[in-house]
Amino acid sequence: MKVNNVIIVGGGSSGWMVAATLIRFFPNKKITLIESPNISTVGVGESTLGSIREWTASLNIEDKDFIPYTDASYKLSIKFTDFYKKGEAFHYPFGKPNFDNNVANANDWWMKKFVKPKTPNSDYADCIFPQMALVNQNKITFDNNNLPFKFKEDTAFHFDATKFGLWLRDHYCIPRGVKHIKEDVNTIEQDENGIKTLNNKHKADLFIDCTGFKSLLLGQTLKEEFLSFEDMLPNNSAWATRLSYKNKRKELLPYTNCTAIENGWVWNIPLWSRIGTGYVYSDKFVDDDTALKQFQKHLGTKELDFKKIKMRVGIHKRLWVKNVVAIGLSAGFIEPLESNGLFSVHEFVHKLVRNLQREKVSQWDKDNYTYGCRQIFQNFAEFVASHYALSHRDDTEYWKANLNKEWSKDVIERINPLAQGFLRFVVDRDSNYHHDTVGGIHCIAAGMNWGPTDMPSVMKSQYNGDIEFWKKHWNNLGFLDNLENKKKMWASAVKNELSLYDFLQTNYYK
Repeated sequence: MKVNNVIIVGGGSSGWMVAATLIRFFPNKKITLIESPNISTVGVGESTLGSIREWTASLNIEDKDFIPYTDASYKLSIKFTDFYKKGEAFHYPFGKPNFDNNVANANDWWMKKFVKPKTPNSDYADCIFPQMALVNQNKITFDNNNLPFKFKEDTAFHFDATKFGLWLRDHYCIPRGVKHIKEDVNTIEQDENGIKTLNNKHKADLFIDCTGFKSLLLGQTLKEEFLSFEDMLPNNSAWATRLSYKNKRKELLPYTNCTAIENGWVWNIPLWSRIGTGYVYSDKFVDDDTALKQFQKHLGTKELDFKKIKMRVGIHKRLWVKNVVAIGLSAGFIEPLESNGLFSVHEFVHKLVRNLQREKVSQWDKDNYTYGCRQIFQNFAEFVASHYALSHRDDTEYWKANLNKEWSKDVIERINPLAQGFLRFVVDRDSNYHHDTVGGIHCIAAGMNWGPTDMPSVMKSQYNGDIEFWKKHWNNLGFLDNLENKKKMWASAVKNELSLYDFLQTNYYK
């Protein structure tokens, strides 16, 4: 199978991200995007993760190129409010933890928590991540010599996903040669190789399905099996709307806020001119009308336009079948928690590029694409599930069911090594173990008070049984003071930086 002619079916942010990537890496291939003029996009991807930086860099896209066109702002972290229990919140910041002299001292904070049990769980991120000084003061900076913060590595974006797709179309794809066709796909002709033509006239070597949840090509036409993840992930529905700013300078924040409520959680995504918000819930515990009332109560208003979204949670068994590849919602979806919608798009399309760089495409390449993408998807789904697995909410039937749920071996294995990893630090501070090996799970675990629960018994066995002596000893060694001193130093370093509002206005929205 040689691939010189590619047709992408479906626009939106995913379709145009795929088109932009392919025209960047394969400028000599014929790339066409066909989208219906009558179907609106789902638009769930207004919040991104730091890995989108790798994708924009690979396409030579600078922030200044698209930010003014897409209502964009910067994102430094994700905040989780009332997830562990009501009245508590914690952050998962981007970037790497800060360790002194490259010594893996991740357990210092857990020793602080052990010595001073009343230390709030939210303190973990403040002690480990320098950019939390910016988050806590609602500031941002390109560079600060006194803050170990790397702007292009430790930031992501909030933007209008629909506008981002349009910017890619008009400013990147079409100027580079992508052909754009506005047309409904009414007829799909098949042969032994997969899809032969669309509407009896559009032919290609490879068809890429970016048609959203309906998965027109891979699901509806080729009938590829869909594997539901409802046993791991509880939510399958959402209500979404937009809010106007009341005090923009105060409400334009550098993070996504996720707030757990009765039957799920509410996202809050501040863009430059508005706030995107939505309620993600399970229709097994609440009907749509009641969910809307709960959402309106949370917002404190009914006078908004609300859009209902039904989510297909899971992934197709194969993602490259014959001459059809699925990317985006047509391939699979987890749920909006942890901003994974556009994450899967740029990660999957990079996998596709890797396989298309060979002279021909074999069955190995197709199977390898499926394997690689499903592995990424599975890992992220387990990570999202950990947010529910570690929760202690029990105030509604939804949260009680979650509290009593028997979790799969995969989810348990993703969370459980944390305690073992932390304990290695208690026994041996010279260990070379990298704290971020398991991704952001350490922030979620600390925020929900999951850590080295066997620390007292380990200290008994390792240190002659005198726990109180070792509490004082660790305190006297200065590790706990060091954490506090770093927090104060970082906070002082950013006090004169611009607020996010002033930073954006100065650099992008003059």
